Amino acid sequence: MSGSKKFVAAVVLGTLLSLHAFAAEDTPLNASARAAIVQTLVTKMNANYIEPAVAERVGSAIARKNAEGGYATAASVKAFSAALAQDLRALSGDLHFGAMLDEGFRERSGTAELPSRAKMDEAREQTERWGYGIEKVERLPGNVGYIELRGFGRTEFVGPAYSAAMSLMAGTEALILDLRRNGGGSPASVAYLMSHFFPFGDERHLIDIYNRPTDTTRQIFTVPTVAQRYDKPVYVLTSARTFSGGEDFSYGIQAQKRGTVVGETTGGGSNPVGRFSVGQGIVVVIPTSRTTNFVTKTNWEHVGVKPDIAVPAAQALQTAHVTILRKLASTEKDGDERKELQRVLAMVEKGESEKPVYTLRGEP
Repeated sequence: MSGSKKFVAAVVLGTLLSLHAFAAEDTPLNASARAAIVQTLVTKMNANYIEPAVAERVGSAIARKNAEGGYATAASVKAFSAALAQDLRALSGDLHFGAMLDEGFRERSGTAELPSRAKMDEAREQTERWGYGIEKVERLPGNVGYIELRGFGRTEFVGPAYSAAMSLMAGTEALILDLRRNGGGSPASVAYLMSHFFPFGDERHLIDIYNRPTDTTRQIFTVPTVAQRYDKPVYVLTSARTFSGGEDFSYGIQAQKRGTVVGETTGGGSNPVGRFSVGQGIVVVIPTSRTTNFVTKTNWEHVGVKPDIAVPAAQALQTAHVTILRKLASTEKDGDERKELQRVLAMVEKGESEKPVYTLRGEP
């Protein structure tokens, strides 16, 4: 995995993952070692996976495959972890399942442990290098705001960056949030961003997250202390790649009737996860929780978020931009402003863009 992918995975799980290179990738595994790993995996999956019946079925299938020699060619920890990741997803249909190598990983005990100062500094530095997940902030022709967000990092790090980006959008007539390459992240950060789109005092109950290992439910609301608010139309772009936290935001903006989703049906992963060591440096990602949207009383697991305007992902930005400009042009009362919007609309409909001019006014 690349450094950025490891970080995105870390914020999805709400944990801090060491990003050191794994020296043991090619450590050989014999049949006995694979059997021990499978046994540990089955035990931890049965105890922690959010769907007990599915856990039992998947665990039995993997144990049976191993007993029949189905993993005999996975002769190293790297190969075996890759094979387990593939089978866990295929057998369960839950795309949040995964397996990877991390010899430095230490499984959490029952009591939550505060991260060390060094870990927090490392996470903050990675967040900064990642640009807080904000790939692009732009004002499109027609005074339409555009923000591309690649993931939802730790709220204490990314929250101020979200508000800063939103402050630049304050004067726009509408906003496009591009989540087509958003792989997920912290539910709290999803809620923090969502908070910008409701008036002060309008606190919304967004989701509940039930965690099976602890038998507890966490309620997530919008954040009343968010200072920057935006009351113009919001459009959210999605693709088949939009996943987890990206889907949480898209689904939530739809359910709260605060925005329009444009693009493709999303990946269909709503179950938050935990990490568990199964031996030989292999760490298995197991979905331990269930997300329930407060409005719909369900989620997007397996089905994804259905767009309000369905178009191929590559056309989603143009479609949203054109939709916004048409509405602006149809309601604009000033003749000159309406004429300018109609000019911009015609340009965007053709897929054209204005070229910058670098000469003095009046020069040929």
